[in-house]
Amino acid sequence: MTDVSPLDGAASQPPSGELPAGRFNGREFFQQTVRDAFAMAAREGWQEIFISDANFHDWPLGERAVIESLQAWARGGRRFTMLACSYDEVIRRHARFVRWRGTWDHIITCRRSASADPLDIPSALWSPVWVMHRLDPERCVGVSGVEADRRVLLRETLQEWVRSKSAPGFPSTTLGL
Repeated sequence: MTDVSPLDGAASQPPSGELPAGRFNGREFFQQTVRDAFAMAAREGWQEIFISDANFHDWPLGERAVIESLQAWARGGRRFTMLACSYDEVIRRHARFVRWRGTWDHIITCRRSASADPLDIPSALWSPVWVMHRLDPERCVGVSGVEADRRVLLRETLQEWVRSKSAPGFPSTTLGL
């Protein structure tokens, strides 16, 4: 993994085939790293992905390339977990993702923590092999890497939110009369 320089808010991407490690800064860099992480998940067959954010407003979830990566990644035996305060922005901004979520409902768990302060919910992407955690979502400043202690700590934090601070949310279909 390549260290990422936080200078001038425009860190450069690591060589193709690698995900960044170290500090990062900037919305465009964050969004490209999310795209790259989903593409790598598909290539390498990550068994699990966990994404968390207050509302996923600035995540590129609705982009065609992201959905293509998620489609290539998804299959039986995989798990995808989401945590948010609200899924309103996902529904409004990421229509492709909402359709994909409906198709793959059997591997997706969505949790909602409506009463949480949006600043308290981790803004993160976790996998068994690499993680990215935005420490300041407003300025898109964070850290990423493969270190076991970083992955374990973030996983424990996210699991605590799932266990005791959230409830099921974002159903794959809405039933009406």
